[in-house]
Amino acid sequence: MNTKDLLKKASDFQFLTLEEGLYLYHHASTAELMYTANELRKIQVPHGKVTWQIDRNVNTTNVCIANCKFCNFFRRPGHEESYITDIETYKIKIEETFRFGGDQLLLQGGHHPDLGLSYYTTLFRQLKELYPSLKLHALGPPEVAHICKLEDMSHTAVLKALKESGLDSLPGAGAEILNDRVRRLISKGKCGGKEWLDIMEAAHQLHISTSATMMFGHIETLHERFEHLVWIREVQTKKPNDADGFIAFIPWPFQDDGTLLKKVRGISNNVTSDEYIRMIALSRIMLPNIKNIQASWLTVGEKTGQICLHSGANDFGSIMIEENVVSAAGAPHRFTSQTIQNAIKNAGFEPQLRNQRYQWREIPATMEEQVIDY
Repeated sequence: MNTKDLLKKASDFQFLTLEEGLYLYHHASTAELMYTANELRKIQVPHGKVTWQIDRNVNTTNVCIANCKFCNFFRRPGHEESYITDIETYKIKIEETFRFGGDQLLLQGGHHPDLGLSYYTTLFRQLKELYPSLKLHALGPPEVAHICKLEDMSHTAVLKALKESGLDSLPGAGAEILNDRVRRLISKGKCGGKEWLDIMEAAHQLHISTSATMMFGHIETLHERFEHLVWIREVQTKKPNDADGFIAFIPWPFQDDGTLLKKVRGISNNVTSDEYIRMIALSRIMLPNIKNIQASWLTVGEKTGQICLHSGANDFGSIMIEENVVSAAGAPHRFTSQTIQNAIKNAGFEPQLRNQRYQWREIPATMEEQVIDY
């Protein structure tokens, strides 16, 4: 095994084994990884533009019984700060999102013990009746698994009901690291790694577009990190030919501020900018069957994100008009529609507004610019 041969194999869009990926992590220079990933990006995304999105992360509820050790957002049932978002609040948030040029809600919440399938199907139908053009990028495999458990229904049956009620796409939330050794330690109350993957496979069979994520830099080993990439790649091979499957992959470093992982176990985010750039490049290299790689500016900041655009990433994600979960653990960075475009231009690329399916959008002529209060 040597670096030159492995990078040549990657350049030919061949699948690298877990062991080969680990070898590159340990032996290839950052420059070599960046160059190879950037060349792959040029082939897979030949228009050369960097895409971005306008959407809003709205939480259905902050009540959760999963008890993840990295989450500061959740509240236990009955807590004085617990809530379920009401329809009037949705109306205010959606209409403001439209004014800011957005077309989508990223709709997620906790594992509420009393919110079953009928709650979500009723909510989705109501939102689509009120706002037919609104896109719902909603829930995630752990929430779907939770609903399945409450209702004693199959993944496919729950996903089909959600799709029929208005679900447009499924985010890659709750992946963290898919190895169950890690999940038992940091997110024991969530579904296991295999169930996460099974739900995504079922969604793909129903032609529900999804994304995949990886939160790294906590207690996982490097072997488990690359295992995660290989498992996601394997699920992507099973999608129908005319389905999107995993339309994008988004890795980000663990955010540690105030989390139980840091306070109780002393686990801090030690991911350097160089390590993040290398993981972006290796994501492009290890996942040749996933077209879009997104740099997580929210967690690593503008400068590192810009370098990632020369390291295999072709997407800068959303300005996220509202985001409460990752921010609660210390992610400090913010963009508006203007500043995200400036960041992309300053990195040497042309910005292109997109929707969740990576179809291009025109910037709305009457769009208001969001003002960020720092």
